[in-house]
Amino acid sequence: MNIALAQQAVPPNHESALQRGIQAVRTAANRGADLVVFPELSFTPFYPQVPADERAESLSDLAEPVPGPMTEALRTVARECGVVVVCNLYERDGDRFFDTSPVIDADGTLLGVTRMMHITQYTHFWEQDYYHPGDTEAPVYDTAAGRLGVAICYDRHYPEYLRALALQDAEIVAVPQAGTAGEWPEGMYEAELRVAALQHGFFTVLANRVGREEDMHFAGRSFVTDPFGEVVAQAPGDEEATLHATVDLDRRDEAPARQLFLHHRRPDQYEKGAVALED
Repeated sequence: MNIALAQQAVPPNHESALQRGIQAVRTAANRGADLVVFPELSFTPFYPQVPADERAESLSDLAEPVPGPMTEALRTVARECGVVVVCNLYERDGDRFFDTSPVIDADGTLLGVTRMMHITQYTHFWEQDYYHPGDTEAPVYDTAAGRLGVAICYDRHYPEYLRALALQDAEIVAVPQAGTAGEWPEGMYEAELRVAALQHGFFTVLANRVGREEDMHFAGRSFVTDPFGEVVAQAPGDEEATLHATVDLDRRDEAPARQLFLHHRRPDQYEKGAVALED
């Protein structure tokens, strides 16, 4: 299976950004992609870098429902090209707003949405100002590219969340990311997901933003890890690129997590420890 990661800078104009994304899907499909993954806020400037109360303009025009114009455009191109698409957007659901990844199958079906569950709040990432905590649990989707889960950016830091995906037999975990240069020690993005892939027996696919937006320098370096914890493909930093990686999902059967770790779990004992910690 061929996975494509669309590592893109996002221009200020939303419609222009979306059209560039649609072209990226077509180009990736022409190169044999079965799955295309976009970064966090795929076609929208990274507005959470400024606290909401310091913004003069309204962001309401950036948020949209699902289904909505963006997902309909991506459903069309997914169906035309026969590829699975994972993107990320600012979702409006009534009077609530979410950081959301729609998952679109290769026939254009909107399989569902994953909403970011854990919402951070620190300099340049004032996300609690904008998002409600996700309420979609940790879904895994049956797609034409395999069983796929999504861990949106900050959710990747939570082993419990990733374990929930593994226990539903996720083969691939897509990670739409907005990570900056120097945000974490060098190599930490890769190290974190290499360990997650090894411990859980799935492939991880991190698609990061790239380029500068106001005070933020997005790091790029999108990558794919295999279930043995190895980085099997990586994009450069500081430039736009579509990274392609060919993976064999059957290799999961040989991975330590599938052969050993997941079989030897003792959740009854973990629950006792969790209760003790809460007390």
